[in-house]
Amino acid sequence: MSIILVTAVIASLFLVIGAAEPLAARLRLPYSVILAIIGMLIGAGAIFLLRTELTDALNPVAEAILGLPIRSNVFLYVFLPTLLFQATLGMNLRRILDDWVPIFVLAVVAVIVATLSVGYALAWASTLPLAACLLIGAIVSTTDPSAVVSIFRSLSAPRRLARIIEGESLLNDAAAIALFGLFMGFVMLGMPDPTLKDALGRFPLLIIGGVVAGWLAAQLAVWVMALFARHERAQISVSVALPYLAYIGAEQLIGASGVIAVVTAGLTMNLTGPGRLAPQAWTNLGEVWSLLAHWAGALIFILAALLIPRLLEEVRVADVALVGVVICAAIVARAVILFGLLPLLTLLRVSPAVELPYRVAILWGGLRGAVTLALALAVTESIFVPVEIKRVVGILATGFTLFTLIVQGTTLRTVIHWLGLDRLSPLDEALSRQVVAVALQTVREDVSQTTENYELTREIVRSEAKDFGERLDEAVKAAEDGAEILDRDRITLGLIALAGHERDTILARMRERTISARMAELVLSNADRLIEGARTGGRNGYQRAARQSVTYGRSFQIGVALQRRLHLSGPLTRMTADRFELLLAQRLILRDLGVFIDRRIRRIHGRRVADLLHELLARRVEALETALEGLRLQYPGYAEELERRFIRRTALRLEEREYTAMREDGLIGAEVYTSLMQSQNARRADTEKRPTLDIAIQGAELVRQFPLFEGLEEAAVKQLGRSLKTVYVDSGKVIVRKSDPAESVFFIASGAVELESAGHTWRFGRGEMFGQMAILTHKALRAQVRAIAPSTLLVLDAERFRRLLASSPALQQAVRASAEQRGIDPSGLLPEDGPEAIADNGS
Repeated sequence: MSIILVTAVIASLFLVIGAAEPLAARLRLPYSVILAIIGMLIGAGAIFLLRTELTDALNPVAEAILGLPIRSNVFLYVFLPTLLFQATLGMNLRRILDDWVPIFVLAVVAVIVATLSVGYALAWASTLPLAACLLIGAIVSTTDPSAVVSIFRSLSAPRRLARIIEGESLLNDAAAIALFGLFMGFVMLGMPDPTLKDALGRFPLLIIGGVVAGWLAAQLAVWVMALFARHERAQISVSVALPYLAYIGAEQLIGASGVIAVVTAGLTMNLTGPGRLAPQAWTNLGEVWSLLAHWAGALIFILAALLIPRLLEEVRVADVALVGVVICAAIVARAVILFGLLPLLTLLRVSPAVELPYRVAILWGGLRGAVTLALALAVTESIFVPVEIKRVVGILATGFTLFTLIVQGTTLRTVIHWLGLDRLSPLDEALSRQVVAVALQTVREDVSQTTENYELTREIVRSEAKDFGERLDEAVKAAEDGAEILDRDRITLGLIALAGHERDTILARMRERTISARMAELVLSNADRLIEGARTGGRNGYQRAARQSVTYGRSFQIGVALQRRLHLSGPLTRMTADRFELLLAQRLILRDLGVFIDRRIRRIHGRRVADLLHELLARRVEALETALEGLRLQYPGYAEELERRFIRRTALRLEEREYTAMREDGLIGAEVYTSLMQSQNARRADTEKRPTLDIAIQGAELVRQFPLFEGLEEAAVKQLGRSLKTVYVDSGKVIVRKSDPAESVFFIASGAVELESAGHTWRFGRGEMFGQMAILTHKALRAQVRAIAPSTLLVLDAERFRRLLASSPALQQAVRASAEQRGIDPSGLLPEDGPEAIADNGS
């Protein structure tokens, strides 16, 4: 076959890919459905041209189309790694981790339920062995979420819902392909009825081996890419090699799952890449992978669809009935997950509540596509699989895929319309009318100013102003006549808009390189939580998400435990530095939000809503400053270093802007501009390096900042710094409970706590202490203490506290004041004969 002809056919396929997207938009059909239909038409047309006697002129073209090297290995080794790697690379992994329970359960359980449902239904309805039936079940259990996700996004469905569907589909493919490999082995070995023990025996190697292989490959690739810091194209080239080498290495070298290896490699790159690569290089890498995945996804659909006419050549009447069995069993299995398991997860509060219309849309939008056809093709090509099983697998998988694409895919938008998901709610309708009225008022003012500046003809201006005024009057009247929006709803809408603007500001700062890509990803995750919190819980949901953005989190507590018990300070150092930079980045972003409230939200929702949003914003800033203050107290020089780094970044950005403006104005040539930018890039690389944080030498510095420890000698300060243990607590956490043994005294380095005892409540803040009364009175604790803000506490055991009290007049005075405040006679705590008696009592 002529290479010129093959090249022409492949180039023509890219023309088809280019034309399919606008065609899908015009016909209002899913893109994948259009690609599949075009592929089937091309394949059927080529077969027709070869078999017809009308003309032989186009036979070479038909032979070139049908002679394309379309084998299962092409799909599994060329296209599949690209699609999986890009899907994991483009995920907001930290938000995915927030929903890992519903994603994992839905994906894994959905695959198992679908495989078992289809497998046992076919075993009941046909004479196929159970292993072959379960193999078919695994093949048809993969789903393509692109159609339903794209429609959900166009309908402004909750982002969390789309994210769960995408995450579920990714793990769904991985689990289904792993099960496919398992049952394919049973069929090839001639095991008609495999047991559960046989199935589970190989699973650990498939999963664990794939995870290890993918993680090692990604770590090595990131290390190599970091060495090529000044060569962006070299970095992208390494990233392109990574998924293929991970897939082949896992499959061929250790017999593990290549799919799991690619997914793990992508997740590892997603986590470590933004911190090791320059922001622009990471952005460009993502764009390259988006294009590669677009081409791979389109080609895999077209090429797989080319095979459909051949796979259906030997179809029989009985096969049509079996296709119906597969369709019914797969839909029932999906319905069990969506209407049984998903509501159960919602009741257990591990999954967001998914409204009934969305669940119906997800059920009908469970399309199957190229992965299903590729797996079926792998079965039909195997010489170890019996001929009849190959024929039935090819026909059932292809028939089911056709049903989902032709029937479900073409009617999905109709179902969406029938469910009412494409219509605005009454609240959104009322808001849209008000937004139009406010926008037109602003436009009228701007247009009036523009006409004055350009001295346009008065008659034309007057005529246009009249038409515009009529439109404005209609908009204002529609807004006044529309449904009244409650203050509660206005607050929710204002918070959603505020969080959305916060997200836009973060993206702008990232483009300006004022904040690093890694920190931008973290604060973007926080902004997404704010949006979803406001959507689902209004003001309370927004506040919960805001509090979560400054909490320490479980990983931070684990880092503290590793440092304290195993003396492993690396994880805690990294997380503390990340927290420092994250809080500073958040403070930078929050400073810009007040202007948005005054300029935009006030005009739409009124003064009361704007004032409330200012109040909520002030609380966020206060909580942020409290968290930052705790870190500054412990690491006084590190905050200054990070602020210097921010100033240098800002100066570089402004300098680059000036050079670019001069280049555009023709004041400097291309050679001068290139030289200047090379110098800028070298300085930029220096500012990307984060200052080193040493968490081991800060104890004494923290002690010196406490007024309670004034007057101590330098040796005592250093000894105390080594004796104090640092504890981080989040807002709302109970620190001390009633009847706990009196073992420690707590000093508040930052934050605030609330002490409740005998019906009375006291609040303590930075520089104060609690727990000393129970130790000095030798009684069990009678109070409960909880944090009312993210707090950093210094903990000292009872024996050391007594020794410290004996040598610190300032601490003795604080104990007297605290006792008198609670109505306790301090004479029993501090004997008249002075500090020596205290020392004796403690010994």
